[in-house]
Amino acid sequence: MATAVIGDPLTVPLTTTRRRRRFGPDVVVLGAALVWLTVVLLAAIAPGVFSSGDPTALDPAQALRAPGVDGFLLGSDHYGRDIVTLLAYGARMAVVIGLTATALGFAVGTLLGLVAGYAGGAADMVIGRFIDMLMCFPGVLLAMIIAAGLGASTNNLIIAVGIAAVPGFARVMRGQAMTVRARLFIEAADSVGFSPWRILWRHLLPNSLAPSVVMATVTVGTSIVAAASLSFLGLGVRSDIPDWGQLLALGQPYLSSAWWITTFPGIVLTLTVIAVSLAGDWLRDRFDVE
Repeated sequence: MATAVIGDPLTVPLTTTRRRRRFGPDVVVLGAALVWLTVVLLAAIAPGVFSSGDPTALDPAQALRAPGVDGFLLGSDHYGRDIVTLLAYGARMAVVIGLTATALGFAVGTLLGLVAGYAGGAADMVIGRFIDMLMCFPGVLLAMIIAAGLGASTNNLIIAVGIAAVPGFARVMRGQAMTVRARLFIEAADSVGFSPWRILWRHLLPNSLAPSVVMATVTVGTSIVAAASLSFLGLGVRSDIPDWGQLLALGQPYLSSAWWITTFPGIVLTLTVIAVSLAGDWLRDRFDVE
């Protein structure tokens, strides 16, 4: 009779394995990411929770204070504004553009990909050439061109970043729609006389949506980076309250003397994108999307 070996996977109870998966390091990292995203969302909704200061008030006497000096936890900029206050109020623009631009790209890209994948033929060719044309430009460059042409405003920035996200959603949805279209329940719906639009919205779309939902989660992070990049280049929204990209640009001349003006916005931006990506990975595992 074979002797059981301690630690042998065959002798470890199933509940123990599940408990390890549930409370493993991946769950801890995911929990930290969700906590960080909650903080960012709270700052976007109620920035006063994190700072009672006025982001538009200038105090030259307090300019370029180092972190921890005179009550400035993360330092002050060259106008004497608290970096914590600027980060908290700048989160609103990042969240708004990240969510709305992703929603725009998701809606337009999903519609185009769905029609191309289901209709095929001439419709697929026309939509495919349009998507290929958009994909000739890197996403940030395409958004830069659109933003420069439309002008600096919140709506134009959302449109620019959203259009740059359309090709990715369209290609993913087209592939899914073509796969689902070949399944038997679609053929059955067509054989009993359902209209193409009913098949499209009631049967094809719900069964093709999971990969696009996962992609949308990750795209929120890339949209935030794209918006910050445009603001850094001067193509963002001009406002008395700078967003994270504008903070990076404002602190660039002071890198050698006041590194904190650019360092902390860069850290916040990086952590936000990483947290969004981790949430997207979790959704991918939940939906079992390859």
